[in-house]
Amino acid sequence: MMYNVNIMPLVLVKLTFPLSGTLRLCGVAALAASLAACGSSSKGGGGASSSVAQRGTYKIGQPYKIDGVTYTPRETFDLTETGTASWYGPGFHGKSTANGERYDQSDRTAAHRTLQMPAIVRVTNLENGRSTVVRVNDRGPFARSRVIDLSRTAAEEIDMVGRGTARVRIDQLQAESLAVKDVALSGGGPAEQQQAVAQLASGSRAAPTPAPAPAPVPAPAPVAAPPPPVMQAAYEPPPAPAAPAQTVYSPPPRNVPFGAPRSASGDVPPTIASLSATTATATPSSQLNGFFVQVGAFSTQENAEKQRGAVRSYGHPEISQASAGGRDVYRVRLGPYTTPDAAGIVADRLKRSGYGDARVVSE
Repeated sequence: MMYNVNIMPLVLVKLTFPLSGTLRLCGVAALAASLAACGSSSKGGGGASSSVAQRGTYKIGQPYKIDGVTYTPRETFDLTETGTASWYGPGFHGKSTANGERYDQSDRTAAHRTLQMPAIVRVTNLENGRSTVVRVNDRGPFARSRVIDLSRTAAEEIDMVGRGTARVRIDQLQAESLAVKDVALSGGGPAEQQQAVAQLASGSRAAPTPAPAPAPVPAPAPVAAPPPPVMQAAYEPPPAPAAPAQTVYSPPPRNVPFGAPRSASGDVPPTIASLSATTATATPSSQLNGFFVQVGAFSTQENAEKQRGAVRSYGHPEISQASAGGRDVYRVRLGPYTTPDAAGIVADRLKRSGYGDARVVSE
């Protein structure tokens, strides 16, 4: 996963369902009220400061595969999703996010697996009704049971830090997502994107509208076939029927076995038996070609097993034995991944979690 800096503070609004338009407006208006504090204050921890201007980028990205699951990023403005949220904090503070910003745990940001970056979503804790508005600027989480990773501040606002996870609903805010897209495409960084959302809340910025869908191309009208030509010819009486040809019956030779049926070219056509698939033998992932993330090489298998257990939450680690400098070593690797970019996402997250030796290798 990856993560950010400099998203506007979005003040907590406690909600009950259904969410009314008034409450929605209050949530974004609260964000506007806190904008003045985010342009100059220095954030604690990790040395990252929101006073450092960042240039904005707009990113959707190509499909990628993590632990056998393919994720296809796409641009959307009406996402609604329900699932489990998690959060990430000090171990990632000050590191790069998937769209090139810096992660600041005190900002209201989030990581999503497929949404365009940036995008604005409201996250509501279904267990207590609390909600927060965040800006998506990172990829993740990759645990299959989770749908979004929140910054520490956003997680605090919906009261899920202590438990670590919460059942949530994600509602994308269309006008706000369109606004930050326009700003990012123009090179505006997090501060400018926050300002655009604040202007929307105050009514000083017109709400953008999505581009209209292209009109469907009408199918061509069917063309009637021309009538058959009328043939004119002089009448001629039909010829008299010919006498039936005399054929001589020749019985097949005796004691000659029937051969396999052949086509006109002489080839033997395939049979059901020849078309049956052979049983495939499972191959350990350590023997497959591809890209791996190596998180350590150890002189004893015991130490390798400890490392393997420590990184299980990042994928499916395996231990492979190799030789280096005339000595046996035990390598701990995750993978294989289909592309170096997919492996790089996992390696970056491991590094930001304290596994500084994590690196991408290929077989």
